[in-house]
Amino acid sequence: MKAFCITGYSGSGKTTLLEGLIPLIVARGLKVSLIKHTHHNFDVDRPGKDSYRLREAGCTEVMLLSNTRWALMHELRGGPEPDLAAQLAVLSPCDLVLVEGYKHAPLPKLEVHRPALGKPLIYPDPAGQIVAIASAEPLNVSIPCLPLHDHAGIASFILDHVELS
Repeated sequence: MKAFCITGYSGSGKTTLLEGLIPLIVARGLKVSLIKHTHHNFDVDRPGKDSYRLREAGCTEVMLLSNTRWALMHELRGGPEPDLAAQLAVLSPCDLVLVEGYKHAPLPKLEVHRPALGKPLIYPDPAGQIVAIASAEPLNVSIPCLPLHDHAGIASFILDHVELS
């Protein structure tokens, strides 16, 4: 599976960009999956539901399934956060895994940047993995700087970069 990371500061528009990119990539006949990394505590379950109650009772994993989808929830129970390679290994085979977040993962990255947020560029990153920037304003950088709202252009750039075009 090919993997490509969309990174940037909170509020820069990573998820909004992904919402625009995914349908364009899927329309090219590619199967796409996504891993979203967050630094915040989250829960996809709801208090009071059977799955929540059983997970809270001590299960390490709870799988929910129906005739339309399945979900696996895994509690770390104080264990270390799995690295990205471990998470990629859990996914079903697909053509492209888009990864949101993971600023330090060993993957090619597109940085989403909004100068209005007042945050500095992450580029140049020490590992040299940021291969392009999608920005709300033009930037003077030595890597491709793509207009943030040019979803078709960004999708093409990513697919060319991972050799799926």
